[in-house]
Amino acid sequence: GSKMPLFSVPKEVAVGTAMLGVAFATGMLAGKRYPSLLFGTPSGMMGKDSPLRQYILNHSLREHPILKKLRLLTADHPCGGMMVSCENAQLMANLVKLIKAKKVIEVGVFTGYNALNMALVLPDNGRVIACDINQDYAKLGRPLWKEAGVEHKIDLRIKPAIQTLDELLASGETETFDFAFIDADKENYNEYYEKCLRLIKKGGIIAIDNVFYKGRVLKPRKGDLAAQSIHRLNEKLLRDARVNISMVPMGDGVTLAFKL
Repeated sequence: GSKMPLFSVPKEVAVGTAMLGVAFATGMLAGKRYPSLLFGTPSGMMGKDSPLRQYILNHSLREHPILKKLRLLTADHPCGGMMVSCENAQLMANLVKLIKAKKVIEVGVFTGYNALNMALVLPDNGRVIACDINQDYAKLGRPLWKEAGVEHKIDLRIKPAIQTLDELLASGETETFDFAFIDADKENYNEYYEKCLRLIKKGGIIAIDNVFYKGRVLKPRKGDLAAQSIHRLNEKLLRDARVNISMVPMGDGVTLAFKL
């Protein structure tokens, strides 16, 4: 993909960035002594079971009753930890609604909590092309998609997602989708991103989940291919001139890429 030149910034911005770097370094040093100075919250305060996260859920989560039912069912599943965080899924649904999306791609469905969340806000003729390789997980969610009256909006395709994305491209659906959500095997994230970028319209959004990868992106170990893959994509996205980005510290980190 095209890269953004590293030194093509006005002098004022460069100077400002340098000053920001000094301020950030000072903050990092201070943060070692006083953790609350770093990002405004003590380290660990935003963990999954933290009081602050509970406060966020108590004061912002507006969960459809059937979504809640699916979340609780998924939590009892042996692989329940794979589910997207509910506050993250709510943001995805809000973005889908904001841009008046009609066609959505989801790479990695699991039990379908996020697919259901997006389907609930799509118009009646809207569609989620939901890609996964495991039909058993989706069996948990499908009855609840039906109960919510949105099963017809979720087109579940059980095969490797790269194959489904290639089929969409081959059938002339380039730049016809409004939104994509990527949350599957990490080693293929770059491929998923590149193919989704071709399928998404200008002004569309690609949301990439798990960009923190449990903090392992900070120093990926030699054999940790998943963390290496995510870290490489994070570095690439920073300089990708085809999109504007925001990396949001929500759940396990989510990057929103807005196609230019």
